[in-house]
Amino acid sequence: MLVTGNDILVPARAGKYGVGSFNTNNMEITQAIIHTAERLRSPVMVQMSEGAIKYGGQDLANIVIDLARRATVPVALHLDHGSSYESALKAIKMGFTSIMIDASHHDFAGNVKETKRVVEAAHAMGISVESELGRLGGIEEHIVVDEKDAFLTDPEEAVQFIEQTGTDYLAIAIGTSHGAFKGKGRPYIDHARIEKIASLTGIPLVAHGSSGVPQEIVERFRKAGGEIGDAAGIADEDLQRATQFGIAKVNVDTDLRLASTVGIREALAANAKEFDPRKIFGPARDVMAQVIEHKLGVLGSVGKA
Repeated sequence: MLVTGNDILVPARAGKYGVGSFNTNNMEITQAIIHTAERLRSPVMVQMSEGAIKYGGQDLANIVIDLARRATVPVALHLDHGSSYESALKAIKMGFTSIMIDASHHDFAGNVKETKRVVEAAHAMGISVESELGRLGGIEEHIVVDEKDAFLTDPEEAVQFIEQTGTDYLAIAIGTSHGAFKGKGRPYIDHARIEKIASLTGIPLVAHGSSGVPQEIVERFRKAGGEIGDAAGIADEDLQRATQFGIAKVNVDTDLRLASTVGIREALAANAKEFDPRKIFGPARDVMAQVIEHKLGVLGSVGKA
């Protein structure tokens, strides 16, 4: 069933579990996300970035919407990192049920102003809104933030921001980062900051840049001819702890990109004569489904739908 982000995330925060919000760029990714969530009886969010909208347009949004409406578990279609009021309105017209406005590059007052505009428009249509306070480092499509420009979310500012904007859920900077390279070894997650913000606020909190970058997938990627540096992701234990203290939405993109590429590379390596797209993209869908199943288990959302 196609629902709003609030329909999924408010129960998640109350129930102390996380909901995976996975980026999609094509039919196979969308199928892996929704079919796996349905098989495991888990609520799920499917998100499209502005890059995905440019790539797949209304056609891709329609695939998500159709699969979501026919699903027997709650599914929301979410705009990831909407860069402007105009981008948010476009997504609303396309049928999105959850909108993110990322005005975190503005100062506090500017962020409040831009976020409030989107909240007013979206709420008028019965659509829920995510915003961001603080800045994550790393790279994700048009989002490029040097570590020197990244800063963690201030708990007191979070309270003011929520009160002044009316945002439904808030992405906070807690040590996660976009991309496959989140630092050397195990990235540090500021759990004390999560717990402080959660104690002061009642809305669902969001963790961006939360791919685990499984080492098994990384090794398979390399073995199949891929080149990647010392990729490191967010530990399962850190995500499990975070969901106990208010993190209700957990964004995952890199894991599916890696898994998809592994499936494609392995299929082509196994048969150099293969040119049937079903036998190339099918294995990619299967590997992504395995990664999604693991992530839903980590977040504790299995059986919650």
